[in-house]
Amino acid sequence: MTFKMVFKRHEMKYLMDAEQTRAVYEALEEHMELDRYGHSTIRNIYFDTDSFLLVRRSIEKPLYKEKLRFRCYGETASAGEVFVELKKKKDSVVYKRRLTMPLDKAMAWFGDGSEDFPHTQIGEEIDFFRSRYPGIHPAMLLTYEREAYMPKDGSDLRITIDSNILARTDDVRLDSDLGGHSILPDGYMLMEVKTMYGLPRWLLEVMNRNHLYKTSFSKYGSAYKEMVLGKMPECFAGISNGMSLAVNCNLPRYGSGPRGTIETESEEPIAITIDNTRSSGIVNNGLIALNHM
Repeated sequence: MTFKMVFKRHEMKYLMDAEQTRAVYEALEEHMELDRYGHSTIRNIYFDTDSFLLVRRSIEKPLYKEKLRFRCYGETASAGEVFVELKKKKDSVVYKRRLTMPLDKAMAWFGDGSEDFPHTQIGEEIDFFRSRYPGIHPAMLLTYEREAYMPKDGSDLRITIDSNILARTDDVRLDSDLGGHSILPDGYMLMEVKTMYGLPRWLLEVMNRNHLYKTSFSKYGSAYKEMVLGKMPECFAGISNGMSLAVNCNLPRYGSGPRGTIETESEEPIAITIDNTRSSGIVNNGLIALNHM
């Protein structure tokens, strides 16, 4: 099977509740079909420095940013083939370059500086990226369920819908079991629309009818904010379940306030205190519903 290795496109992201998701699926059934991946479990390792330099730069929303990850679709073994992907964004255009190689050789390349990697143009570009950030290492494992769609009319449009996004900073291996902190609020999915050209009329109509608006959402960036900074991502500030917000409370450490507090970045700041005697609002998946105070 041959794979596309170079991408250049715009990527737009939309957080969808259950009702919006149903409406989108109805439209996809008419206009699109599952691509070669169909439904898959995607596993990613994001590489970063000890100080999370790459993700910190990314969430500052600069004109140019870059990141590197290993990716596989479904389960893999140490000798299984994975994608090594270098992803860059400049002036709202996403550039992705990738290659495939065995997981154990990819880990040796980034762990020990092994020269046993594909010495192609893309391989050399990725190796230059590795050398720019001494000490770069597996920083976070991100997994999710994805349905990937391609258009029936043969255009370049691609749409993916992700759910059950989980992240963790321990046992960061592609060949490990799934599990981690849930990144999305309950009942929400993430749609990504990818194209180099304009959106079709039918998709714009679905978005308008269902009040779907583009959001600035990064899986790695959002997981970093929740799990490392102890802050709610800005894109979740307007999401409500009734009169509440959903915030992940399973955090290894918290914000700049006293330990046991979570700070948000919403326009109306919300702060809560969590301890053994004041956590009745926490639900099963580690999310707590916070009423505006």
